[in-house]
Amino acid sequence: MKQHASIILGTLIVAALAGAGGYWAGTHGKGEAAAAVQATSTDNGGKKERKLLYYRNPMGLPDTSPVPKKDPMGMDYIPVYEGEDDAEPASANQVKISTDKVQKLGVRTEAASMKSIDRTVRAAGRIEADERRLYAISPKFEGYVERLHVNATGQAVAKGQPLFEVYSPELVSAQREYAVAAQGVQALKGADSEAQQSMKQLAESSLLRLKNWDISEEQVKALAKSGQAKHSMTFRSPANGIVTERKAVAGMRFMPGEMLYQIADLSTVWVLADVYEQDIAFVKSGAKAKVRINAYPDKVFEGPVSYVYPTLNAGTRTVQVRIELANPGQLLKPGMFSDVEMAASSKSNVLTVPLSAVIDSGKRRIVLVQAGEGKFEPREVRLGARSDDYIEVLEGVKEGEQVVVAANFLIDAESNLKAAVGGFGSTEKSEAPAAQKAVVGHKAEGKVEEIDAKGGTISITHGPIASLKWPGMTMEFNLANEVLVKGLKPGATVAFEFVERQPGEWVITSITPKDAGAGNIQAHAGHEGHEGH
Repeated sequence: MKQHASIILGTLIVAALAGAGGYWAGTHGKGEAAAAVQATSTDNGGKKERKLLYYRNPMGLPDTSPVPKKDPMGMDYIPVYEGEDDAEPASANQVKISTDKVQKLGVRTEAASMKSIDRTVRAAGRIEADERRLYAISPKFEGYVERLHVNATGQAVAKGQPLFEVYSPELVSAQREYAVAAQGVQALKGADSEAQQSMKQLAESSLLRLKNWDISEEQVKALAKSGQAKHSMTFRSPANGIVTERKAVAGMRFMPGEMLYQIADLSTVWVLADVYEQDIAFVKSGAKAKVRINAYPDKVFEGPVSYVYPTLNAGTRTVQVRIELANPGQLLKPGMFSDVEMAASSKSNVLTVPLSAVIDSGKRRIVLVQAGEGKFEPREVRLGARSDDYIEVLEGVKEGEQVVVAANFLIDAESNLKAAVGGFGSTEKSEAPAAQKAVVGHKAEGKVEEIDAKGGTISITHGPIASLKWPGMTMEFNLANEVLVKGLKPGATVAFEFVERQPGEWVITSITPKDAGAGNIQAHAGHEGHEGH
């Protein structure tokens, strides 16, 4: 009996040991098989299993996590796998944009290259008469206008054409004096030399007086020949031109020096262009200029820059530049407005980038340089001369580097460029930490006053908010997504969460009606807007 019990006991022990050994072999066999499957990967389609590296912030902030999590707005962190572009982080002074977003934004780049800068300065101008070709007819003696030959302003006159006739007692007296002196010279030809010399001096003095009064040589000869003083004197045009001013009226009395006519020779005219202060350094005397007039859109008038005025108009911050134009056919009329293009001094073989590549903040000028696939490095640049399409770069970019020429402002807005710019030594170093600071969420309860789903706003009367040290008040919030207020009506009591997206901009990220139960409406902004990321 004892022997039988011993046999049974031994059998049980062997069975137990066998079971334990089978369990150990089974568990270890499964682990090795699983490891083998993982090592060889599920390679049915030739794809290897990707290795998860970390989770990144969905808004592009420099924040990662080894485990899944949500940001303060409720958006899920995005997994980053080995071999993806996002797996290679951008350096501290670079902006990182996903490849698909780069394509959506329409980003284009162009290489910085050596070019010649040919600049054209443009300005508004007006046609003026050539001041050196203006003539005033002003008698040098007192008299009366007896007759007008030209009696209309704007009338064209030829050189030597009679303008008007005058009567002057002084002129008649001077003519008689000269006639008598001239006759005395002829009468004293046989007298002694002293008498002849005295009469000759008197005649010359009378003749000089007439000449000083602008009596023509022709009239003087006629007077000497006839010996008769004329009752009136005719004034003639000194040049071909246009009567721009006429003050003479038949029968009027005039005084010495009073202007009765003004004539302008318009065979050559001036264009006075107002060039802005920043462009005046590029305009030189002798430069070629092209002038276009609205009245003649199919014509281009060309002439040289003859003078750059030495003064600046403080009101308009412009300097006048004079251009001389020939005016055959009198097409150009004083007072016309014009568009002026002047060839400026050029630079050859300088490093340039397109004008569209430069982001000018007022304090600094920045260019986005492509540092890799989806990576952009903002650089502060020092600029020089510019043409219509390109600008010289004196410092900040090297030849051959690709610079962003399209969608650079969108990259700025998309990636919060200030954070990256602060990393390359700007004086505003505090901007980068501010931009990279994590968004803080706040919780509150209140009553819905008004909903504008189309405008993306909601007005709520809320209680005190301890995290912001706010008292209770009624204020308007922006909505992260309009689905948040779907089914919600004014008067409802709600619990909500919100963040400060930008200074002074408060955005609700989740909202739950308290009186309808937590399961009725509990929208979350993160699940609606996550596809775009």
